[in-house]
Amino acid sequence: MAAAPAHTVVVILENHSYGQVIGSPQAPYISRLASVGALFTDSRAVTHPSQPNYLALFSGSTQGIPDDSCPHRFTTGNLAAQLIAAGQTFAGYSEDLPATGSSVCASGDYVRKHVPWADFSNVPAADSRQFSRFPAAAPSAAMAAGDYARLPTVSFVIPNLCHDMHDCPVAAGDAWLRANLGGYAAWAMTHHSLLIVTWDENDDSPGNQIATIFAGQMVRHGRFAQPITHYNVLRTLESLYRLPPLAHASTAQPVTGIWN
Repeated sequence: MAAAPAHTVVVILENHSYGQVIGSPQAPYISRLASVGALFTDSRAVTHPSQPNYLALFSGSTQGIPDDSCPHRFTTGNLAAQLIAAGQTFAGYSEDLPATGSSVCASGDYVRKHVPWADFSNVPAADSRQFSRFPAAAPSAAMAAGDYARLPTVSFVIPNLCHDMHDCPVAAGDAWLRANLGGYAAWAMTHHSLLIVTWDENDDSPGNQIATIFAGQMVRHGRFAQPITHYNVLRTLESLYRLPPLAHASTAQPVTGIWN
């Protein structure tokens, strides 16, 4: 296992299978990111529909939720609470979130069902932030470096219902990812940091196969066939930051073979 990244950013996109994204002419930026990072060719979501997958990735369990209902309130363990207890930091950045710490179920193209930390009483409301607070592209490399260096230890980024590919084409999500995370992706390659791009679930085609990409300075580029789910991704983050595994993550293996 690699040394803990200085910063990790996890971006979750929506409802597309591996084959709808990887190699698609609508996703040139994602294809480039896959070519410089580790692309998992046997990555699977846990279930359908969306919400239980977000909960699985964040807390190691679907928390018994079978649907996209809202609101919910949990007191169980999760990645954010683990990081905070270990002296690290966490933030979730959600596009179109109406206000920091908002508990609203929906507002415009924002939906709480894609924002699992909003459901946990042991995650401070202040850690649920508007995406406008995520470091933007800066006019100079030095300024960008300063901005990204102020990110929490682990951040989750949730685009709105258009930019996550749920309501808009793959091309819209790809362009948004490039415009808003491209700067961080490039910075991570030289600042011992990590970017993870994954999908909540596929398009309901058999197997629930999704694309998952790890990119950063400590990541070997290539295609990796080891089977993984959201639980393996969570276990990997917990292993990187020396945190005890939660729930189903405890029986999932951290990803191996991709680290420099």
